[in-house]
Amino acid sequence: MLTPSVQLPLYGKRILVTAPCNYAARLSQHLILQGALPLLMPTIETCYLEDFTELDQTLQRIDTFDWIAFTSRNGINACLQRLQALQISPSVLNNSSLCAIGKDAEGLEKIGINVDFVPGEPSPQGIIDELKKIPDIAELSILVPVPKFVGIPEPNVISNFVRGLEKLGMRVTVAPSYITRALDKTLYEIELNLMRQGKIDAIAFSSTGEVEAFLSMVTSQEDYKQCLIACFGPYTAANAEKLGLNVSIVAQDYSSFAGYAEAIAAFFQDGT
Repeated sequence: MLTPSVQLPLYGKRILVTAPCNYAARLSQHLILQGALPLLMPTIETCYLEDFTELDQTLQRIDTFDWIAFTSRNGINACLQRLQALQISPSVLNNSSLCAIGKDAEGLEKIGINVDFVPGEPSPQGIIDELKKIPDIAELSILVPVPKFVGIPEPNVISNFVRGLEKLGMRVTVAPSYITRALDKTLYEIELNLMRQGKIDAIAFSSTGEVEAFLSMVTSQEDYKQCLIACFGPYTAANAEKLGLNVSIVAQDYSSFAGYAEAIAAFFQDGT
């Protein structure tokens, strides 16, 4: 049965979505299903590296790594694209043990790449928690494809992940695989003015990088004081609060954007 839009929990709520376009489109679909009116304001974008030398050199010896830890779909796509450019079959990934977060594993399995585990907690820390359970993990080598950040600081989630792997005794190779960079705030004069006028009900952040870039676009807390702040999981929420935001909504199911949209809907529905 089709539910009248007026009965949906986010009916008429304007939600500012700061994720990169490829993620923003997916999140917006779920918000729309809850009745929201999403406004897209990607504060960061992801794109291919300008210089592939370091990544290519790493991929040319990819079969020497015991483990590969993919922490994002962008990292997976970037590595697959360069393997194709180097005329290396993606099947070479099967020579290593692989881990990936959430639904990212499904894309690998669809092209015949085996994923050894998907952590119960969909985060880099979840990967560490699973690796801890594996006997003799110390001294094994692990490749970690990561973004190169331009215009914003590198979020601590990456350095914390690397330190966590090193504490397990693993030999870690970090390979910049794609670029994450801040976008120019002049793109968003309309969206920022709507926010300052109190016409945005909530801002939905899905990563720390988005928060960092957003804060570079505003002049003070007065700009967004009338907006509720929502975060896609506890790690983004913790970093947002360190950066001075008052977070009201944190998705407990942060394995998918459906869970994020449901958390935002539940908050408004409960009136809390």
